[in-house]
Parts: sequence; C-alpha cells; structure tokens
Amino acid sequence: MITGENIRTLGIVGTGAIGASWAALALGRGLDVVAWDPAGGAEERLRTDVTTLLGDDSPAGGGLRFAGGLGETAAEADMVIESGPERLDTKREIFAALDSAAAPGVLLASSSSGLMPSSFQDACAYYPERVLVTHPFNPPHLVPLVEVVGGQRTSEEAVEAAMATMRHLGKKPIRIHQEVPGHVANRLQAALWREAYSLVDRGIVSVADIDTAIANGPGLRWSLLGPFATQHVSGGPGGLRHVLEHLGPPMVEWWETLGRPELTPELIERLVTGTDQELGGTDVTDLVARRDRALRQLMELKTEFDLD
Repeated sequence: MITGENIRTLGIVGTGAIGASWAALALGRGLDVVAWDPAGGAEERLRTDVTTLLGDDSPAGGGLRFAGGLGETAAEADMVIESGPERLDTKREIFAALDSAAAPGVLLASSSSGLMPSSFQDACAYYPERVLVTHPFNPPHLVPLVEVVGGQRTSEEAVEAAMATMRHLGKKPIRIHQEVPGHVANRLQAALWREAYSLVDRGIVSVADIDTAIANGPGLRWSLLGPFATQHVSGGPGGLRHVLEHLGPPMVEWWETLGRPELTPELIERLVTGTDQELGGTDVTDLVARRDRALRQLMELKTEFDLD
C-alpha cells in the first residue's frame, strides 16, 4: 500500500470547498495534485480557490493538473480523496470507477461527513479492502482533524496507511473503530446543535447569545485541551474523578431536561433570522478570511505551548 512520504501525487475527485481545500493542503506540503470535477468551469474555480487558500505559500497552480475524467485521476494518483456530493448512489458510482482504474496499492478515501464506508465499499469489484473514509474538518488545509473510518471489508493495512498519510500531510488523524452515522466529531456537534436549537426554540436565549456563550466560554478551552482534559484540570488535585463524583449527578439530571427539537420551517426561519441579525450585514467572505488568519495563529500558539 502506498503511504506516507511515498505519496507523491494526490488525486482529488470533487473540487468544491472541501476538495479545493484538500488540494491546497497537498500542494502546500509539496505534493502534486491531479483533480477532476464534472461541473462546468471547475478547473478555473479550483485554480482560483487554491491560489486564494494558499496565498503566498505556493505559486498559483504549481503542481496542479486537471484530469479529463475519473479514470485518468485514479490512474495517475498514489492516493485518491473523493469529496463529491453526499449522496450514496453517487459515491457508489464514483468508487466503482476509481476501483477499476487505480493501481492495487492506491488508497481510495472519501471525505464523507456521515456516510459509512461499508455502504459504498461493496460497489468496488476489485480491491474493496483499500476503501475507507478520511473525513476532514472544514477547512482541511487549516484544521488538523481527520477521522479515519474503515468499513467491514477495509484491511488493517489500509487503515494504517491512511493514518500514516494523514500524519505526513500534517493532520491529526483519529481512528474510528466502529462505523456510526456522522462518525464522531459531527455527532458531538449535532448533540450541541440539538440543545442550542431547542434553547432558541423555547425562547430561553437568542441565537447571538448561543454563539457568544460557546465562542467566549467552553469553546475557548475546548480548542486547547478538549472536553475530557478540560474537565480533568478543572477538578484540581482530584482531577476527572472528583468532577464526575461531585458534579456528575447534577449533570445527569440536566440530561433529562435536554430538548428534542423538530426542525420545523418556523424554527429554521427563527435560526436563520437570528443569525442574520447577529452578523448584521457582515461581509461573510471577509469574516471567513479573518477567521482563517486567526486559525493559523491559534495553531501556531498551540504548537508553541505544546497543546497540539
């Protein structure tokens, strides 16, 4: 299995926001990229996006080639990452084609945010054992997390190769040992969003105040240590055991009162309106650019203080 520093060319299938970010990451790490997307104007958009994402870190389009199709992409790549639509029938078609064109040692990975690899792995007639999920956190060229998920037919060699390759790309991969819809990070987000939506739906707090609460409270600490380590250090000498023994029972009582909101048109409108009011006409493109600059500095700080 081709892995780690032996990956010279990364194949990208689907060049939207996630695919372009994967391409920028690979190019920034010195890899060549061969990409394909069936959408009209995809090549021009990808080159523009990569230049924007990398800024002065790399010459525009250096090492980037747009292929003529799926087969060409797979045939020229040492690993392929698919970032197409989150539709099972589409993924099954894509992976069947990739599997028939890629050399046996080429990993075939999906960026799927929630589909389990077993659900499309069986569409591969030749080497289904090299198919898995490497789900990044957006934007992949900046946020280190990658969730590596093997399917029922994925080999241990493929999982280990994917973990090694993600580390070589500067990522922080975690291995998901059992397939679940949404993997892990998105399930954790979904749990928080469920209660946030419920609190807004019940009129307990505004959309803006939910964002303020997380961004200026637990979110700051979680970005440095994560929820378990944060709980541990908050417990003083007794650590996590002290927290769970003394604060666990009240937390269990809170669990019983957590909401189960329905995503009705009325709630959707309330959430959208609240977000629009919070942002107050802010230029979202500028906001994302400022967020990304802050992310870069945050990652540098985490490395400086050995918190990465």
